[in-house]
Amino acid sequence: MFNKLINQGGGTMRYLFLSSFIIVWLLWRITLSAGEISTTDYLVKLTDGGTEGNLSSEESNLVNNLIKSGNKVEFFADIPWIRVISKDQSKSSQKKLLKELNSNFAVEYFQPNYKIKLQENYQIKDQQLLNSIKNKMNVDPQFAKEMNAKIADNLPIPNPPTQTSGADPKISNQWGMRDIGVADAHKITKGIPEIIVAVIDTGIDYTHEDLLPNLWRNSGEMGLDANGKDKSSNGIDDDGNGYIDDVIGWDFAKNDNKPFDLTTSVWEMITGGGNPGHGTHCAGNVAARSDNALGILGVAPYVRVMGIRFLSEKGAGTTADGIKAIQYAVKNGARVLSNSWGSEGEDPNEGAENQALRDVIKYAADKGVLFIAAAGNGHSGVGYDNDTDAKPGYPASYDMENIISVAALDVNNNLGSFSNWGKTSVDIGAPGVRVYSTIPGNGYTDVVLSFLGTTVYWDGTSMATPHVAGAAALYWSKYPNKSWREVKNAILDSAQKISSLNNKCVSGGKLNVKALINL
Repeated sequence: MFNKLINQGGGTMRYLFLSSFIIVWLLWRITLSAGEISTTDYLVKLTDGGTEGNLSSEESNLVNNLIKSGNKVEFFADIPWIRVISKDQSKSSQKKLLKELNSNFAVEYFQPNYKIKLQENYQIKDQQLLNSIKNKMNVDPQFAKEMNAKIADNLPIPNPPTQTSGADPKISNQWGMRDIGVADAHKITKGIPEIIVAVIDTGIDYTHEDLLPNLWRNSGEMGLDANGKDKSSNGIDDDGNGYIDDVIGWDFAKNDNKPFDLTTSVWEMITGGGNPGHGTHCAGNVAARSDNALGILGVAPYVRVMGIRFLSEKGAGTTADGIKAIQYAVKNGARVLSNSWGSEGEDPNEGAENQALRDVIKYAADKGVLFIAAAGNGHSGVGYDNDTDAKPGYPASYDMENIISVAALDVNNNLGSFSNWGKTSVDIGAPGVRVYSTIPGNGYTDVVLSFLGTTVYWDGTSMATPHVAGAAALYWSKYPNKSWREVKNAILDSAQKISSLNNKCVSGGKLNVKALINL
């Protein structure tokens, strides 16, 4: 970059510009290096926009120097970022790495590989309540069995089922679907399989009876290979997308081809934290199959759901894995990304912003993809204004046009007490209180936990988000040639105005699928 600037233009103006650039660049470097950055895992943006196999000489030298110094370097496809992991955690090694990143003109920006998490965490910190639960487990074997029960991880992926027919017996429990008018919308379209929604979350129970019929299937990993072996299990990246046997999606938390949800027991969850089952619950809201005489239905019950896991059963992930998850979904055909995760502001322990996450969302926009995001569940469960608070909910509050930020509503059109809002930063409301949907193990419920007089429901902007993701997929099914901008505008323009969202979100209203499909 330095050499490129010297070679441009001529005369005094060129050198004045160059001098000003160097001063600004150095001030930025000094400010950044003064921050309390303490990590061995960085994301680095390359100045010349290089990607693997297409690096400038300066970028190539940087990468080679980092590797020679004992660091691990990973590339991200299609975006000019690399991940740098320092194997040597000594202070001297960290100082050397920071010096290299601070001083190298091939580095435009660098940041920690920020942690990313779900906004709901069902850990119980009341020790008295935990003791009561433990005592009941000691005297009640059946209760203990239920509390310790868990589903084996990475179950085999079933083949597509034979379609059954009949009314869905549990739809009367889905107040949200009635509220947003899906029955009338479904008279026009129930979605088409060419439209894919990626549920980027804790994974999904891909064996669930109401999700299995609508799973996205990677055609490049199906059928027989040249040796007569099943492509889905031959250990070969048949479609050349960088992932082996990725039949229904990918698990970026464990780096395998089975993005299965729920690997902890209730006892493990309430004592150790997390939110297993979260992705499965979200997926049901998007596209649980309808007319199959089973369970419930989703907003778009005939579109396809791509299972993407980058958050562990503890609800924890990293920006690097989030980037990979988003890129995977986009590159493999998803047009809608459902993102029920985020944070209160950026990482409070760091001074830099999560520019890498912003850039990959922009990458999705450039590829024509909508990013539906949860507006946030408040500070300690009390909602706040994302427009004015020092820690707005991210990534929902990023000023990026392809994001639809979603608040949570209850059955009476009130904002959930936990739900964030924002006249300019939140777009629309959707059902997000006591939401009934699919859970792992062929289950259906609106209850997360219920024992000893304590009941916790499936509440959250996390639950509201997949309703809007499903609505986008449904509208795109009717109008497959529309742009993401047109789909977003249609969703907001068709919103039903309600008093609780007056001056509290862009649309001033709640999701109205009936009106949307009738535009």
